[in-house]
Amino acid sequence: MTDTSIPRADQPLDDEPTATAPVDEPEEIDAEPAPSKAAGDSDLFRQSEIAADYVEGLLDILDYDGDIDELVSGGRPVVEVVGGRLQNLVGQRGATLEALQELARLAVFRQTGSPSRLLLDIGGYRANRRKELAAVARNAVEKVKEHGEPVRLEPMSAFERKCVHDVVNAIDGVESESEGVEPNRRIIVSPTE
Repeated sequence: MTDTSIPRADQPLDDEPTATAPVDEPEEIDAEPAPSKAAGDSDLFRQSEIAADYVEGLLDILDYDGDIDELVSGGRPVVEVVGGRLQNLVGQRGATLEALQELARLAVFRQTGSPSRLLLDIGGYRANRRKELAAVARNAVEKVKEHGEPVRLEPMSAFERKCVHDVVNAIDGVESESEGVEPNRRIIVSPTE
């Protein structure tokens, strides 16, 4: 049985290496990753199993019901939770989901000793948010092309910025870059020079 204990508040975490990549690293989330079966996927699947066990423990403690799927998709471990009343686990603009993802990554790190690029999705939030952000990105591109001036978007999480960068970078004549410091890091969409 795997150790899925929840880190206690009195356990020091500051001196442990982080289990995530830097927040401005552009490879945070890829758009609609497809399931894969490469040779290294067994290690990635093991990471998703560890994270799923951890999330299942959280759901039990919180007395939430949800079906949990572990998979490897787009070269990264993925845990998806689906069920009824899960909105509280997503939180406002996905803030709780992001925190739970970090905790699940930490659980993986504690068992494997390696950082994880685990992706946690609850109630299909990430897929729905990708669609919303694609519309935001296309709207910003239209404004940039119409007026020739840069457009500054509202602050976003790393996941959200990645979604916007992917859309903008696929369109000729515009470019995007992130500026600022978390939690106020935002994207600027500009015409290419």
